[in-house]
Amino acid sequence: MSARLRGGQVGKKAGIPSPSQEDSKDRFDGLQPKESGVAAQWDYKVALLVITAVAFVTRFWGISHPNEVVFDEVHFGKFASYYLQRTYFFDVHPPFGKLLFALMGWFVGYDGHFHFDNIGDSYITNNVPYVAFRALPALLGALTVPTVFLIMWESGYTLPAAIVASGLVLFDNAHIGQTRLILLDATLVFAMSVSVLCYVRFYKLRHEPFGRKWWKWLLLTGVALSCVISTKYVGVFTFFTIGSAVALDLWGLLDINRKEGALSLPEFGKHFAARVFGLIMVPFFFYLFWFQVHFAILSRSGPGDDFMSPEFQQTLSDNVMTANSVGIDYYDAITMRHKETKTYLHSHPDKYPLRYEDGRVSSQGQQVTGYPFNDTNNHWQILPAQPFPEDNPLGHRVKSGDLVRFRHLVTDTYLLTHDVASPYYPTNQEFTTVPVDEANGNRFNDTLFELRIEGAKGKSDFKSMASHFRLIHFPTKVAMWTHTSPLPDWAYKQAEINGNKNVQQSSNVWYVDEIPSLSADSERLKKEPRKIKHIPFLKKYIELQRAIFFHNNALTSSHPYASQPIHWPFLLRGVSFWTQNDTRQQIYFLGNPVGWWIASSLLAVFAGIVGADQLSQRRGVDSLDERTRSRFYNSTGFFFLCWAAHYLPFYLMGRQLFLHHYLPAHLASALVTGALLEFLCNLDPVALEENVDGKLAGKGEKSKKGGGPGTKQVVPAKERMRGNGMLTLWGVAGAVMTVVVWGWWFFLPLTYGKPGLSVEEVVRRKWLGYDLHFAK
Repeated sequence: MSARLRGGQVGKKAGIPSPSQEDSKDRFDGLQPKESGVAAQWDYKVALLVITAVAFVTRFWGISHPNEVVFDEVHFGKFASYYLQRTYFFDVHPPFGKLLFALMGWFVGYDGHFHFDNIGDSYITNNVPYVAFRALPALLGALTVPTVFLIMWESGYTLPAAIVASGLVLFDNAHIGQTRLILLDATLVFAMSVSVLCYVRFYKLRHEPFGRKWWKWLLLTGVALSCVISTKYVGVFTFFTIGSAVALDLWGLLDINRKEGALSLPEFGKHFAARVFGLIMVPFFFYLFWFQVHFAILSRSGPGDDFMSPEFQQTLSDNVMTANSVGIDYYDAITMRHKETKTYLHSHPDKYPLRYEDGRVSSQGQQVTGYPFNDTNNHWQILPAQPFPEDNPLGHRVKSGDLVRFRHLVTDTYLLTHDVASPYYPTNQEFTTVPVDEANGNRFNDTLFELRIEGAKGKSDFKSMASHFRLIHFPTKVAMWTHTSPLPDWAYKQAEINGNKNVQQSSNVWYVDEIPSLSADSERLKKEPRKIKHIPFLKKYIELQRAIFFHNNALTSSHPYASQPIHWPFLLRGVSFWTQNDTRQQIYFLGNPVGWWIASSLLAVFAGIVGADQLSQRRGVDSLDERTRSRFYNSTGFFFLCWAAHYLPFYLMGRQLFLHHYLPAHLASALVTGALLEFLCNLDPVALEENVDGKLAGKGEKSKKGGGPGTKQVVPAKERMRGNGMLTLWGVAGAVMTVVVWGWWFFLPLTYGKPGLSVEEVVRRKWLGYDLHFAK
């Protein structure tokens, strides 16, 4: 295409997919011949059928191997079993994807007896219908491939462009490997691709607002978006992608000079309200619905209890905590345990050293530490701030909000904290104990603590197990806190206890583990039948959401196969899923390097073309005609936005990250690749406007498809393209797919876990130093 000086008009803004020939068909249904549009393109249909068949073969072939637990199947298989046993568990992901696995297990009559405890555990020995579980992600993974093809088709791209885009996903080892195991990513990627497809269909109907089809595709987009966010929270990136396109669409509708005519503010309000309903309210409703199903199924106490509040746990049957809770009276001897670390509040006669390693000075008081085992040095007597009358000293129940004191029974000293820096945290206060004479003398106020029970209403009873509490020092308002870093040898590597000035920090919570002073025949140990407590759904939902986000952000520990976002587009490393020493077989999660490098290269090419085009326009030179630029920015730009939205936010995350987090972005990069190859082969874009036969009639011509003057018609893409451009595109597409299929085949043994490879064969596959097994 030749560059030309221009008068100053720039192309349309990027961000939304462009309409295709199907756009006109939907808008003028009944005014054009039945053979026109997508319906007449049999070559697309044949290609779609072949691609779908190959997708099913590549995803389902050898799916029963290995017949052992692989990688994160230990988590998601376990969760399916918990659902089937109705046992409460906790996970950082929303429930939709896990519920699908449970549904599959229910279909085949599985009772959830196997808990997927260890990688390598045998499915055959334990009689687990693992093939049925794996068939679900394989099905969704196979359907993702034709969905990618349909996105390209509906966006008006040529057949070779659609084949390249879908082929990059079809023959990608990472997509195949992740969809053959009991993992959530197949559900996530499929729902993401369906969301994009439905939005493209909806956008193409923008000139027929509020019609049946318009509402259908709007609501289907919302439902698909709900499935994305209900599987993993990274689905919010898909919301951002669609939301950005919708925002630009609404901005165009607000333009008083728009080509189709200005909208009144009430009309614009209807458009805005419809999109809010379909793309925000509907997805959120379905998102809440899956949590309601989650709570309804998980009615029995289980391993997730400890993550929830005592009030929440009272809604579960067979809950040990609430079943064994006992009211605590003043002068009881109790053991206190930290909720997160499970360490006991402990003390022993040893003193803090005079100076710490950094030169700071301690109080040289008696050490108060966290100890992981039950011991008599964990026993503390709870006392009132002021003694009760001598004629009635016992039988007084401890209440939330009371001021209390704690006496360490073994050393007969009183717990306190004061304005002395703790061993590890100069900003936090040291905890120690003092003798009775000091505790009842000038240090009395320092021994006072306020007992704040979590979620307590008024003066609630203080109970063992059931009452999670914060111990707030009354004079200085710091909360008793501990952490996982052990103290030096002078404290026997026990945990540090200190006063945290951030009182609201969630890790300040403790509970009473037992009451050692309580006799076995105490009346307080006699239990009445416990009734299951009911609390509102939204209250349970909010509590679970807070726990999910807290623990998700806490996933910061190192992992041998974790990787950084900068590694993903270049496929610098993978993840070892499974190995078998006897047969030298292994499953190593890795994409198709050839396909990934091609896609990543073309992402850079796209950015370069955008930069060059913007620069040339600034200098008054048009290298693209208006229609080509509109398509390049609006359609290919939308795919690029999709890639960026699913990739760049990971740079802001501090949690563990793995290669599979890039799979949605890789799918978007495949769409960019197909679209950009068509652009680079210098093809005319598919018509964005309708051909009017009346113009042809004015020249004495008649449409081959029929139709009278003024009939609006669509010419298929292949009829509008120059022959040499089409041949070039087919040639490039064929070359790309040849090397992609070769890359898939070369790394196939690492994806399917068979056959086992010799040392030489393994070494040949360590292209970028991949940490493969059996390389020696």
